[in-house]
Amino acid sequence: MKRILISNDDGYMAAGLECLAAHLGRSAEVIVVAPDRDRSGASNSLTLLRPLRVQRAANGFFYVDGTPTDCVHVAITGLLEYEPDIVVSGINHGGNLGDDVLYSGTVAAAMEGRFLGLPSIAVSLASPDPTHFVTAAQIIERLLGALTPETLPGDTVLNVNVPDVAYADLRGFEATRLGHRHKSEKVIQAHDPRGRPIYWVGPPGSADDAGPGTDFHAIASGHVSVTPLHADLTRHNILGTLRAWCREAL
Repeated sequence: MKRILISNDDGYMAAGLECLAAHLGRSAEVIVVAPDRDRSGASNSLTLLRPLRVQRAANGFFYVDGTPTDCVHVAITGLLEYEPDIVVSGINHGGNLGDDVLYSGTVAAAMEGRFLGLPSIAVSLASPDPTHFVTAAQIIERLLGALTPETLPGDTVLNVNVPDVAYADLRGFEATRLGHRHKSEKVIQAHDPRGRPIYWVGPPGSADDAGPGTDFHAIASGHVSVTPLHADLTRHNILGTLRAWCREAL
């Protein structure tokens, strides 16, 4: 890969982003276009009701007053003078496992790259207080060196989660499916300085479907989880039942 577009959802000053750009920049041309602040949980949202502003930081990174999806969309469809070879989103501060991918701005940035015709990877360091960003960067370097059309088909995003350990302590790679969490914890209610109620979204639920073969299990056993994602949310196995119902409903 000669030209790599990097984005994230933790903001352009995030340690994971800086580490990833530094490592991939040793063997490729890297351009960073990331949000101007933490936009975790932004999912696939696009900013449509106001213009977006793009500025450049002292380190050369571009930052956008929008979502991760905005960043990749603006970069590929107008900001860059050339089209990159691949989009890499991360390194996220925390895992994106199971249901997390529905909310994740990190995954959304990669998905936008794929919507716009480019191979894309999302990478997350699976720890609430991550430190081994170099490990995740080395994993992406290794994956980029091994990618083929067979391992990353045209409609697929790779969602990579890395244990927060030194590279030498990893136990290998696992191709995984998404697990599933219990429902989220309740919101946390408080009051603002004027006594009005406010609500903080509570923490995500703990792992539920987390057995062998899932991304949760891979991380718990010290393996790098590599999960192929695509955007088709159709529940194909009940289409026949619904077709029959539709015929009867008429």
